[in-house]
Amino acid sequence: MSLIALIVVVAVLAGFLAGGSLRPFERLRVHWWALAPIGLALQGTPVAELSGVDPDRAAMGVLLVSYAMLLAFTAVNRRLPGAALVLAGLALNVAVIAPNGGMPVDPDAARVAGAQRVTIEATVKHHLVTSDDVLPFLGDVIGIPPPVRVVVSAGDVALYAGVLAFIVMTMCGLAKRNVRPPPRWFPMYRGKHLPPERRGLPRRGLLPSPTPAGARWGTAR
Repeated sequence: MSLIALIVVVAVLAGFLAGGSLRPFERLRVHWWALAPIGLALQGTPVAELSGVDPDRAAMGVLLVSYAMLLAFTAVNRRLPGAALVLAGLALNVAVIAPNGGMPVDPDAARVAGAQRVTIEATVKHHLVTSDDVLPFLGDVIGIPPPVRVVVSAGDVALYAGVLAFIVMTMCGLAKRNVRPPPRWFPMYRGKHLPPERRGLPRRGLLPSPTPAGARWGTAR
């Protein structure tokens, strides 16, 4: 079982033990939800070698695009429980992956995770840490021993903690309404998601006051 699947199972069990249920997920509003599966799928998509294109640079570009999509999805849904932790975790991973062309892996952490021999072929996603790496302490430096047998980064820890908080707090009915505020530009674009009286109003505008009965443009009868 992968670590994220284990975390989901533990979170659901914790939610039940805390008296929660899965019913609140039925009423949960998630914006731009398609970005999440597409972003996750891009991380595992092999990049074919194209004529005149460096495959490593192309793969890094795809990986960064996937992180950008996940960051955008989390930022739009930042009112959900645990979103701040997920956002921080993604940002920390990008901060170490982008300048190093991949995630540095600490061989000592890999041994803690149960690896007999630490031989990682350098790829876009992972490579053994070197003295030239930037922010190596943000890489995969935390080894989780058997039976889990994985090496994670500080960003991964924040991300997993955010997922756990999201599931438990939602199950316990602690999730706030995930309502997006009116946009600063093009206010009518999001009008269908707002009540009729708020459509087309500026971001900080006040609700129009109701017109008194019998009044017409300031002249009462």
